[in-house]
Amino acid sequence: MIRPDDSRLDPADLRAVEEQAHRLLDRADAWNEFPVPVNDILSAARVHVAQTSAFDPAAIISYVKGRAADTGALVKTAISKVFGVYDAAAAVIHIDDTLVEAKQTFLKLHEVGHHDLPWHRKVFRFFEDCRKTLDPTVADQFEREANNFARFLLFKDRTFAENAADCPLEIKTPITLAKRFGASVYASVREYARTNPRPCLVLVLNQLETTEGIGPRARVRRIEPSPSFLTRFGRPSIETVTPGHPLWPVLPIGRRMTRPMSLPFTDSNGLQHECVAEAFDTTYNILILLYPLSALNTKRVFMPSAVDLPS
Repeated sequence: MIRPDDSRLDPADLRAVEEQAHRLLDRADAWNEFPVPVNDILSAARVHVAQTSAFDPAAIISYVKGRAADTGALVKTAISKVFGVYDAAAAVIHIDDTLVEAKQTFLKLHEVGHHDLPWHRKVFRFFEDCRKTLDPTVADQFEREANNFARFLLFKDRTFAENAADCPLEIKTPITLAKRFGASVYASVREYARTNPRPCLVLVLNQLETTEGIGPRARVRRIEPSPSFLTRFGRPSIETVTPGHPLWPVLPIGRRMTRPMSLPFTDSNGLQHECVAEAFDTTYNILILLYPLSALNTKRVFMPSAVDLPS
């Protein structure tokens, strides 16, 4: 099942979040530091990460015991599973330190967003004190705001997009930039599509699974079109990729990456276009970058033969 957009905000809300994140980067003097200097960000925001991880369930209960009768009211999650905890009263962040470093970085910046956005800190403190639960609609809005706050800090506003614009239109570009910015490949490839002035599309797929009676398939987890792709082609309605699907040969089965392949793509109006696609396996997800042939110098296109296709 395709997940809903986890960062969509109304323009006014997005502007308010980005203005606050901009001020924090100014206070931390972090605009020209790569990767993002997380410790400087934390210091400027006047929040710190707990030295001892509280991500054993028993440890979380022990930590919050005595701080609130309803311990669930104290926990503000970074994503659907609890990987980050923000304690508004103590200005403390707890991060699951078993996660990879890039994921920890994003979670720290996400939780800093909850702390540094004044309306978040005020509301979280109020609900902790009154021992009530935040309304799910408000909680979802706050999560999307914190995601955008973290994105702004991690990718330094338009700095990532400007760096990417000077590089070839290919999946290696965001993978390379991920190291410079200290971001995960997953986050960087999504950002690459979101901010790209050229028409391109990123599909995030779950790893291959085989179901009896259905056979092998990869479910689409997220779809990230660039603004110009969305305007020109619309949002595709691909939910799964199975043998026989035009994207099947692109899947990096038995390898980490596939080279650019020419293939047909049908837009939302039923019109077919010649496109190029390439993929990268992060071991957690399969990332496919697709773009119309017109957006790329045709000399860079690899035309696959039967021998080159994954088996």
